[in-house]
Amino acid sequence: MSSTSDLPSLDSLEFLPYIDEAGELPDRLQNQIGIYAIFDESQVLQFVGYSRDIYLSLKQHLVRQIEHCYWVKATTIDRPNRTFLESVQSAWITENGRVPSGNGEANSTWLDPIDTNYAMTTAERDSFGDLDGLAQIKLLKQVARRVEETILTKLQVRGVKTEIRFSPKLKEQGLLDLK
Repeated sequence: MSSTSDLPSLDSLEFLPYIDEAGELPDRLQNQIGIYAIFDESQVLQFVGYSRDIYLSLKQHLVRQIEHCYWVKATTIDRPNRTFLESVQSAWITENGRVPSGNGEANSTWLDPIDTNYAMTTAERDSFGDLDGLAQIKLLKQVARRVEETILTKLQVRGVKTEIRFSPKLKEQGLLDLK
């Protein structure tokens, strides 16, 4: 798309596989500004977002919501225009007939870093308060690494070959987000 005045309706866009035969995300969306819609395996809309780099956003969503990322529709624009992108986002959600869970009750699981505290064992949770600051950081990193390994295994099962690297600094807080 070359201008912001002629963006297509969601229905008129083609479905792209989230992960192609080579195990890569749609690289034609790398460094592209625009709006995108993510669909599950049954092509049910899960999330509509906009970004200055659609590819990087898709990568983030994949690690956060792997079970909901099977298809994508996207369109690009030349220059960022938040007001315009927000209006297209709203139009696509309206066109869908319902607010997808990723834009509603599950929004934070699509947009925020993964909080790995849920994966603490009962023993880890019970001992956490008794640990000093350094030991707490070590425990949080250990839990984050366990969750990271689970995510990477799921991605491998899906055939993902795209490089996935998590930020080491955030692991110290018990969070996972891409670097």
